[in-house]
Amino acid sequence: MPIITVTIDNRTYRMSCGTGEEAHLTALTEDLSGRIGQMRESFGEIGDMRLHVMAALTISDELADLRKRMAAMEVEVASARSVVEAAHRARDEAMARTALGIDRAATRIARLADAFTTRAGAAALKEANAGEAQKS
Repeated sequence: MPIITVTIDNRTYRMSCGTGEEAHLTALTEDLSGRIGQMRESFGEIGDMRLHVMAALTISDELADLRKRMAAMEVEVASARSVVEAAHRARDEAMARTALGIDRAATRIARLADAFTTRAGAAALKEANAGEAQKS
């Protein structure tokens, strides 16, 4: 487990972190130190502990707000998924109805073709017979 040295509000700390998390931990400590510095500029010297607590509360407030926003987005995503699933079901049902309609139309066309072929064949046979009868 790597050990890194970080600086928060001009104080140095040695911290351990997971392998590969060194840069992330360093960025977090720089953000915290920057927030404390900004609060020091805004409020003056009100005590290190008080500035640290105020920075922590500010971060906690941002986290709570982000959690609310994320929960709202999860609701929106769930709603969107429902709409998409309903659209997929409707599409599948429409495709099934279309396929059934095409199958019925093909069956009708085949019956008509058979009837036409049978009638045309019968008419041709009748004509041929009539032609033979006239020749005799």
